[in-house]
Amino acid sequence: MYDREFTPAMITHLGENEVFVFGSNLAGMHAGGAARVAVNKFGAVWGQGVGMQGQSYAIPTMQGGVETIRPYVDEFIAYASQHPELKFLVTPIGCGIAGFTAREIAPLFAEALPLRNVILPRDFVETL
Repeated sequence: MYDREFTPAMITHLGENEVFVFGSNLAGMHAGGAARVAVNKFGAVWGQGVGMQGQSYAIPTMQGGVETIRPYVDEFIAYASQHPELKFLVTPIGCGIAGFTAREIAPLFAEALPLRNVILPRDFVETL
């Protein structure tokens, strides 16, 4: 595998082709954590809890257990694979306000490991 890049601990700006991937809730109430950063800095849309918006991509994490997150991560991975011109910086989704651990969430991203344009948190990669 290539030399892996990891998502920075703090993302304060993005390049033109970069996308901030954050955990959200289905209602798109981006009030805290990375969701708040996404709405304040990277074009996330209040009231939109899923998918691409501005220079950000929302993955819902607040609606139940890990298995309820899986379809949204799968959708994200499919989107990222269809957009190799974009670089997706995945924050540790679900590991803040939603209360999951990297051990619980990281396996959802296993299919993203070979994608060069999906940058994962170090904890996720080390777990995988």
